[in-house]
Amino acid sequence: MEIMMIYVLFFTGLFIIIKAGDLFVDAAVWIAKVTGIPSVLIGATLVSLATTLPELFVSMIATLDGHIDMSIGNAIGSTICNIGLILGMCAIISPIPIRRRFFSIKGFLMLGAVGTVYMMAFNRQISRIEGIVLLILLIIYIIINIFEVYAHKDDGYTVQFQEKNFSTALLKNVAKFIIGAGGIVLGARLLVDNGVLIAEILNIPEQIVSLTLIALGTSLPELTTAFIAMIKGHEGISIGNIIGANILNLTMVLGTSSIIAENGLIISSRNFDVFGKNVMDFPQTLALDVPFAALLMTILVIGGTANRKLGRLDGVLLMLLYIAYLTILALISF
Repeated sequence: MEIMMIYVLFFTGLFIIIKAGDLFVDAAVWIAKVTGIPSVLIGATLVSLATTLPELFVSMIATLDGHIDMSIGNAIGSTICNIGLILGMCAIISPIPIRRRFFSIKGFLMLGAVGTVYMMAFNRQISRIEGIVLLILLIIYIIINIFEVYAHKDDGYTVQFQEKNFSTALLKNVAKFIIGAGGIVLGARLLVDNGVLIAEILNIPEQIVSLTLIALGTSLPELTTAFIAMIKGHEGISIGNIIGANILNLTMVLGTSSIIAENGLIISSRNFDVFGKNVMDFPQTLALDVPFAALLMTILVIGGTANRKLGRLDGVLLMLLYIAYLTILALISF
């Protein structure tokens, strides 16, 4: 009965974080609409910030509780899930047209961010100073987006929106903002606490749980946003949100977590058996997770820039790579 309650609380945390994320995203999108910001920039900034809050709070709570592997795994796992699962599924359902001007800049910034994280982690530690550098990169990214807003005021992607009853709508969205933020914190606490217990029950590393179940759970706001954006014909928000969320995972989430960690984020190693052979001192984050995230990002950026769209074949490739990644995790976990 106690084990069942752990699973119930874990999935309750998932539900709360999803619903709270929806409220927070709604409030962020409302702000963006009344200011008339271009949709690609809405996706890459406000919506990305809102949908990345679950990852931020989960990693922060995990770090403060001493579960460093879970903190890192959640951030990196979310970037892999965002591209492999979410963009892969979206592209298979309907090819996503890409505006090269916006896409290429943010795509190469994303590749730069993952490369920076890998170099920082190469000595098996992301220090507090390096965390500050990641946050500086985040600020630079936001400034670039702001400059783009002012440089392209007449952009055709601008959302035209006027609120009839502004005072009522303002109060409603402030309430959504507060309830959403509180729900995200509560959901994150339930996810971390019960995710640790699930790892103990299944006798698998916390890092694997964070790379799969928790990463998927915290990426559901991005999934929801991507599908809703596609249905409404705002593909710019869909792909802009994913790229923005990945940059934020690598800079804001890992940067903040490394600053609040007592000794920074330590990249751990472990031993395991695969097909009867023992693999010793395996730094999974450096040898598998970050390189795989970089591979998916490279395919997305190069393919999208060259073809000016993310087609169904691209989506199938991303999905197959995501499935392959999960298969590798399963092989090294059990």
